[in-house]
Amino acid sequence: MKRCALSLGSMILLWLLAAYLILPLMWQRWAARHPYLKDAPQRTRTKDGIEGDPVNLAVIGSRDELTRAMTAAGWMTADKITMGSSTKIAISSIFGTRYVTAPVSNLYLFGRKQDLAFQQPAGKDASKRHHVRFWKAEQKDECGREVWFGAATYDSRVGLSHTTLQFTHHIDAEVDKERDKVITDLEKSGVLASTDWMDDFHTEREGKNGGGDRYRTDGRLAIATIQFPDATE
Repeated sequence: MKRCALSLGSMILLWLLAAYLILPLMWQRWAARHPYLKDAPQRTRTKDGIEGDPVNLAVIGSRDELTRAMTAAGWMTADKITMGSSTKIAISSIFGTRYVTAPVSNLYLFGRKQDLAFQQPAGKDASKRHHVRFWKAEQKDECGREVWFGAATYDSRVGLSHTTLQFTHHIDAEVDKERDKVITDLEKSGVLASTDWMDDFHTEREGKNGGGDRYRTDGRLAIATIQFPDATE
């Protein structure tokens, strides 16, 4: 009986330590390391204000570091949207010609369109591709480095938007695969100091983007910190 009481008392003590000391300290440390995650946006928006693709990753580093890192990971900067590039992507999709730097449509975060966009071709033409948009956040990390929020999705085909009937790309519903691909490509290229994961970043795990395409997510946000092997302290 005495041993049972001691065991129960030990379990209660461990619970009190975990619930009221250890876990709160861990969350305080996380918040100190990632202050930019406070009130961070979960969804992008279209120009018309319709909720768009989910935000599913954050990258810490300068604009030049992000561009260098994505290039090293095998991603190409997407062309700007112009009459010429729009015509070229239409020709590529219709006639099956290659266009590896095709532009991406504009999505908005912090009241502005993406600052950077990268892609990888996934087929013989521009109808299928991996792509990710990035927006620079106003806040910085605990070391004063720039933070970029990203939305990575896979374009599976071209067609008419389910909401506006405009010509557009349709995304694959499994957006976590694209988030994971970006992180894996960066890790393989050796340009990351660390990768963290924030569980339950998304309060809604399913939805539709601005084109009416469905998506599903496990709700996690990937947080990648860039550090090149040749970087000096």
